[in-house]
Amino acid sequence: MSLRIGAVELGPRPGIVAAGGEHEVDALLAADGADVLELRADLFDRPDVAGVVRALERLRGGGRPIILTARAANEGGRAMPEDLRRDVYVAGIPLVDAIDVEIASAALASAVVPIARLAKCLVLRSAHDFATTPAAEALLELVDRAFAASADVAKLATHAASRADLGTLLDVTRAAAPRPIVTLAMGPMGPLSRLVLPAAGSLLIYASVGAPTAPGQLPLSDLAPLVRRLFPA
Repeated sequence: MSLRIGAVELGPRPGIVAAGGEHEVDALLAADGADVLELRADLFDRPDVAGVVRALERLRGGGRPIILTARAANEGGRAMPEDLRRDVYVAGIPLVDAIDVEIASAALASAVVPIARLAKCLVLRSAHDFATTPAAEALLELVDRAFAASADVAKLATHAASRADLGTLLDVTRAAAPRPIVTLAMGPMGPLSRLVLPAAGSLLIYASVGAPTAPGQLPLSDLAPLVRRLFPA
């Protein structure tokens, strides 16, 4: 059975995710070329449940599937109390098609993943390393942990400063098969990774519609035409 985020099937062509926070809601609504939208609740100036729900309701009107993410501060997000992160997910799940929760956020996941399952939301479990690309063995252990922790899709993002780092992410992407995985490079190899890693089987590519949500992220207007050309449906 194929995996989907809303009506968007994951694979064989990589899905394009337009990502943004509070200040990018208008741009997300107008994100031509995106298959899926990601709302980063942690990127609100003063995140609260009501504000996130209002933004999700607006995005819902655009007709594209939505991923809701409230990223932990130690994995690249802005600081939010854990109870607020939980409440944002609980209130937002009825309005979205997928959630992204860190592999390390075990207590949060135990509270929100069962709710996501009841709502038929896809669950991504993710890990982010902004300093380096760990060895392939360590990254594959994270993949194992993700699926042991109820992931539908494992997602890994690392800082890749060299072609060797990008090669490690390629090896991990291939080795994880046939399990569903998203791999992303941040930093110098970030732009190239957006095309190379999907060729190895990474299911999603993230693009910006305003301020990038990760180092090395390409603008949607640059990325979408390349993906459509290089990965025909």
